[in-house]
Amino acid sequence: MIRIAVVGDICSGKSYAAKQFGYPVFNADKEVAKLYKKNRNFYKKLKKKLPKFIISFPIKKSEISNAIVSGKNNLKTIVKIVHPEIHLQMKKFIKKNRKRKFVILDIPLLIENKINKKNDILLFIEAPKKEILKRLKKRPNINFKIIKKFKKIQLSIESKKNKSNYVIKNNFNNISLKNNVKRVFKKILLNA
Repeated sequence: MIRIAVVGDICSGKSYAAKQFGYPVFNADKEVAKLYKKNRNFYKKLKKKLPKFIISFPIKKSEISNAIVSGKNNLKTIVKIVHPEIHLQMKKFIKKNRKRKFVILDIPLLIENKINKKNDILLFIEAPKKEILKRLKKRPNINFKIIKKFKKIQLSIESKKNKSNYVIKNNFNNISLKNNVKRVFKKILLNA
């Protein structure tokens, strides 16, 4: 099995690009959302560490946002609790798809949390900063303070790009992105 990991800036189109390969995708953001909604043990762990913020189950996104904005180390606390759970879900996903030739990993903190393996193929999605900002502003309930805090715990965009095996340009034209993914995938198949 070959693991293709899609990395890049927030709102750069990673999840859309990941779907274009036509292979199973592990989407960490969706898994985190499931944790908030369905995992009572996870809720208890978070409530124990952040009792002022985590009030109800299922966990509301606003509770997480308030915790992140209110305390300097709250994001790190949340990541420490979330990370092992996501790692576990990823292992289940890998096991379930072990007979597939490829799996796609869409995990924002993949490199930072050292989830990637040496043989993973890293694909960097490069998108214009102006477009990313425009897209972020369109998101409902977007909080730029939270984005800043996440950026502090992430590697720089340049660093992610330099660590990547391939760069896919995304100008937010779906057809052009699909073609760019196809082109890179052909190269990956040649080297597989």
